[in-house]
Amino acid sequence: MTGEQLFSVLLPEELKLHELEAAGVHAHSIIRVNLQGDLELRRPDGWQILGGLLGDFEHRVIEKTGLNWSAPLHDSHIDDCKPCN
Repeated sequence: MTGEQLFSVLLPEELKLHELEAAGVHAHSIIRVNLQGDLELRRPDGWQILGGLLGDFEHRVIEKTGLNWSAPLHDSHIDDCKPCN
């Protein structure tokens, strides 16, 4: 999801906007949530864990963003993938 979508998902008792901004999250940041509810910020060299979501986070994320879990790599059709030019 984007940082903007994340801002709309957060509950008051979770990470605060100023904490996310201090960590480098902005409206166009790329954020993922792992199965444990940890928020991860996409950085040029990998993913940075920011903190976690509480409670019914899965339902909130899907409801607010329309996004669902990504398929695990082993379930994807990686063999069908063509190299980028």
